[in-house]
Amino acid sequence: MRTYLTVWRLPSAPVLLLSGFAGRLPSAMVPLALLLMVQQQTGSYAIAGLTSATLGIAMAVMAPVLGRLADRRGPRVILFAEAAVYPVMLAALAAAVLGGAPTAVVIAASAAAGASTPLVSGTVRALWSRVDPAVRPTAYALDATATELVFVAGPTAVAALTVFATPAVAILVAGVLAVTGALGIATSGAMRAWVPAAGPQTGVLTTVLAPGMPRVLLSGSALMLGFGGLEVAIPAFADAAGSPGMSGVLLAVWSLGSVAGGLWFGARMVSVSLPRQYRWGLLGVTIGLVPLAAISSPWMLGALLFLGGTAIAPTLTVQSTLVGSIAPAHATTEAFTWLSTIAFGASAVGAAVGGALIEGPAGVSGSLVLAASGAALAAVVTLVPGRRPVAVAPSRQPVAA
Repeated sequence: MRTYLTVWRLPSAPVLLLSGFAGRLPSAMVPLALLLMVQQQTGSYAIAGLTSATLGIAMAVMAPVLGRLADRRGPRVILFAEAAVYPVMLAALAAAVLGGAPTAVVIAASAAAGASTPLVSGTVRALWSRVDPAVRPTAYALDATATELVFVAGPTAVAALTVFATPAVAILVAGVLAVTGALGIATSGAMRAWVPAAGPQTGVLTTVLAPGMPRVLLSGSALMLGFGGLEVAIPAFADAAGSPGMSGVLLAVWSLGSVAGGLWFGARMVSVSLPRQYRWGLLGVTIGLVPLAAISSPWMLGALLFLGGTAIAPTLTVQSTLVGSIAPAHATTEAFTWLSTIAFGASAVGAAVGGALIEGPAGVSGSLVLAASGAALAAVVTLVPGRRPVAVAPSRQPVAA
């Protein structure tokens, strides 16, 4: 625990951890709340799914653009602007849905809300990349653990608010959390100390193609493809087993396993190279996913999900550390937003493919095999030869976080 206390005692660490958690919650709340709200108003899951997907796609597409701008101008002004615009866009979206606006208007409002989502995740990770290298892995571990908790707390909050109020209230709460998180990060001491790193004018894909980045992004895509398949397989598994109410419990257990693994890993000093740690982590995730297709009991599935989940946060921690170490000094925020973008996109594709497999002859087992295959492919990608990462430029000055 001493290593965690070292991070917590950094001047702005509590603000970054707590504000980062609050600012990320909307990413797990708004899509689900929007899905429920649109379905209740229109009676159509197709329109609801399209609306929710549009929000997520707009958020993912806009994130690297804003990340690039944040690296050049500083994230602070971007966060202030988003904190002002995002709640307005959410209110407009809710008004369009509740007011019975045409589907095209609802879709447009959803895209606007997604595009204005505060750039919290990429900014926080970029700030962690500037702390003392001795505590940086632990900081990334705490960040990955907090992210896992987001996907436990977010859907749970939406479910509770929907039962006791309405999905629109859940969206309102998410908007408040987003503003709180964005302003907390924007006004932190670490953000005030941010000095944009000087760098050359580069092309749109220069950061993506930096030495070492393609393998990290491709392996991350394969991993999240598998996770997307697993996220739709778990509810289908619970339903087929006659315990549909278990789906939320199973997803929470999976995330809690990741939280436990992340906390354990963050307190360790590992001397193995980052690429090797990443490869071993992906192998651990694969081993945890392989047995799932042979399981028939929800309780046994829950036990294996918890055990297998313990490898996830450590792997994502090393992934963040890798990106922070190989990204150009003048493009760290953009690099982390690319990581978030490919994660969302690949997860969405995995969910779609997994759903198709579940509806087809392969059934739930097919989607579970997809999950293990995605993780295995991610490990294989790390074995593909590529350009060696360039050492981090010394001009990146650590700041007190």
